[in-house]
Amino acid sequence: MALPRKKYENDNQDQRGNRWKFSDLVSKPETGDRWEKVRKYFFLRESTYDMTNRCNIRCEGCYYYVGEKQYAGENRDPEAWRRLMEGEKSRGITYVVLAGAEPSLVPELCEACYQVIPLGAIASNGIKRIPRSVDYKIHISVWGNDDTSFRVRSAKNMLLKQIDNYKGDPRAVFVYTFTRENIDEIHEVMDLLAEHECRITFNIFSSPVGYSGPLRHTEESLIHTRKTIMKLISSHSENVLFSPYNVVAHTHSQGLHDLFACSYPRMNPSTDIGLGRSFRQYRTDLTWDRNVACCVPDTDCPDCRHYAAGSAIVTARLFRHATDPDTFKSWLDYVDTYLAVWVMGYEKGKNLCDYPVAPPGHNIF
Repeated sequence: MALPRKKYENDNQDQRGNRWKFSDLVSKPETGDRWEKVRKYFFLRESTYDMTNRCNIRCEGCYYYVGEKQYAGENRDPEAWRRLMEGEKSRGITYVVLAGAEPSLVPELCEACYQVIPLGAIASNGIKRIPRSVDYKIHISVWGNDDTSFRVRSAKNMLLKQIDNYKGDPRAVFVYTFTRENIDEIHEVMDLLAEHECRITFNIFSSPVGYSGPLRHTEESLIHTRKTIMKLISSHSENVLFSPYNVVAHTHSQGLHDLFACSYPRMNPSTDIGLGRSFRQYRTDLTWDRNVACCVPDTDCPDCRHYAAGSAIVTARLFRHATDPDTFKSWLDYVDTYLAVWVMGYEKGKNLCDYPVAPPGHNIF
């Protein structure tokens, strides 16, 4: 993909040959305003929670039914979950991600979590509607058109059911996961979602440990995905929650860990600061294991391009991106996108940088 030439020959220097100061990077009104907009949310501290080991469908390449977590017993007591959340709140957790197999099957547990920590998101297949009283963002997984969903997820008319449950719901963000097989299906899906005024963001299939099936990406499929998303950002700007730097970070030939160094405990031994200290991934029995704690456990780390992982890994790299105007604006676009996807009431602004910029220290793709 051809890129516009940057304004300055040395990206790390201004017109006078001096290294960029942060005060210079935020001096232009549009950049300064965006910085002030996103920095208000730097208080967010997340952990994730498997709510149930049951699901109403079974998907090829599912992350949950890999590894030991799937065998944990279920704690179905809302009071036990409420006590857990009180403890999480006490240790500084301000944002929860409810996942597992299918959280919509245990709405009473989701409600208990929401009553204690009111900022969060739920990862759901969208077949069963989550009560409106649980005012978290709801991420509805889409893995292709209805024919593909039936083949890969054993669910008939899945997209139509998802739209029927969540059209017009401000909580809903449809998450289209690009696999090696379904790239061109996004156009059909996008037109249908746009027709019903639904919001969409994108995920890149990241293989579970040991998975080598047909959903796993190749270099060619990543390039095809990249070009497809860039077109969608332009053609469906009112519906798409994504930026060119999201495209770079998640379709790069290298995974998130190699590009940015993963912050989650599974790959980060440090407990000094950040996710290495605060993040926990609780199983359905309310236990957790730091050695495997990750936002999407049992993902093959070198292949990880997961949107949920990037929401923490990339946003944590502020200083690495505060090197020049284009790189910093691209990072702001990424954070602005992340907040629009994950936080109720936050609205994404126009992308400040409308073309891809290389991750610091790496080639563009």
